[in-house]
Amino acid sequence: QHAVTFAAGLASQGYRPALAVYSTFLQRSYDQVVHDVCLQNLPVTFCVDRAGLVGEDGPTHHGAFDLAALRPVPNLTIASPYDEAELRCLMYTAQLPGKGTFVIRYPRGRGSMVDWHCPLKEIAVGRGRQLKQGTDAAVITLGPIGTEAAKAIGMAEAARPGLSIAHYDLRFLKPLDE
Repeated sequence: QHAVTFAAGLASQGYRPALAVYSTFLQRSYDQVVHDVCLQNLPVTFCVDRAGLVGEDGPTHHGAFDLAALRPVPNLTIASPYDEAELRCLMYTAQLPGKGTFVIRYPRGRGSMVDWHCPLKEIAVGRGRQLKQGTDAAVITLGPIGTEAAKAIGMAEAARPGLSIAHYDLRFLKPLDE
């Protein structure tokens, strides 16, 4: 709670703070996120770690509620990167002028990319991307679960020749790509 209000104070004085916090602990500062940061539309970036189920960390650390809790909050962008390179670019995007309050959520654990270095580039806020074309079905994912979905799509198409499955990565829960 204090860290969120402190970040709000920094942002109100012209800084662009980034606050790293476990998803489950962000719940404890919900009022501060709403009242101290978002209602004032302050440029704070929340780096929300351990978003989703966290295995051996246990149920008190599962970040299962942040998407539902934060979606209705005004003046807030919510993003979840597909991989480490996209995380890097979302961090860059979040700190650009005029981006307001930004949430970037990511899971516990290691990434899958060995070479995650990439040029810093702005990602269009609220724009998803088509990862694979398909005509029989579509899979829509948000965040790193997309890499597992891509594997499952490949297995399904290999098991059933002729099956064609499209894959879309939302990138942003808020705003949603229309």
